[in-house]
Amino acid sequence: MLDLVKENFPGGTILKKLIAIDLDGTTLNAQSLISATTEKALKNAMAHGHYVSIVTGRPYRMSGQFYRQLGLATPMVNFNGALVHMPEKQWADELETGIQRDLVFDILAQKKALNLDFVAAENKETFYIDSLDYFDSAFFASEATENNLLTAKNLITDPTSMMVRTSKDQAALVSDSLMKQYGDYVDVRTWGGPTPILEIVSKGIQKAKGVEQVAKYLDVKRSDIIAFGDEHNDEEMLDYVGWGVAMKNATDQIKSVANDITEKTNDEDGLADYLERYLDIKK
Repeated sequence: MLDLVKENFPGGTILKKLIAIDLDGTTLNAQSLISATTEKALKNAMAHGHYVSIVTGRPYRMSGQFYRQLGLATPMVNFNGALVHMPEKQWADELETGIQRDLVFDILAQKKALNLDFVAAENKETFYIDSLDYFDSAFFASEATENNLLTAKNLITDPTSMMVRTSKDQAALVSDSLMKQYGDYVDVRTWGGPTPILEIVSKGIQKAKGVEQVAKYLDVKRSDIIAFGDEHNDEEMLDYVGWGVAMKNATDQIKSVANDITEKTNDEDGLADYLERYLDIKK
């Protein structure tokens, strides 16, 4: 299908694009790293005048290293769209959308009934976790102190997002239960990658809205956005953009809404392989 794409552009030339990239299961490999091959392809795309923007369910503290690795200067979308910001800079268009603080403690009270390992609440600057029993400094990209414990004393404002961990076989049941109880107020999203994490954000928050804001700031038309994803939290984004690409390792639902599918998985540099051929920039 890739050859058919180029027929849409005069002389086979690809116009300037905004490349929106999910992280887990897409840009990152099985070791949760951006490989040298994928890094080179994305930097090559930028060298040819295209924009790259990270659009992820992760908070910034768990994704900022990738922003810096790629040398990006574009707005970034975190928490599946609940935070759109310009990392390390003041930006007049920054947008952070929170969820009700009381809802956090309501869900925390159901921790045992929902079979949750931990409950965490997060905002742009920090995080709070109900217990240090499952705390992993590598996963949270930070150390934790008593100030990070999820208590009414520590969490005094509405958080941007909640994150809960359960088992893989329980994830769908937990998500359904949370949506039945709180679906009027929040949306529940699943992270890609190996860890069964559910993210809870304010109702209506989605990656597509974040990408729309980034594209508007960069003055890129919707038809000139290409996005890569693998999980159901990428669905609206892939459907919204001009060209949505599902990874070979993506869920069947994501593949059904995408315009195309990579020939290789995230662990085989599928994004890099596809992008270089799509933009015709392989050196």
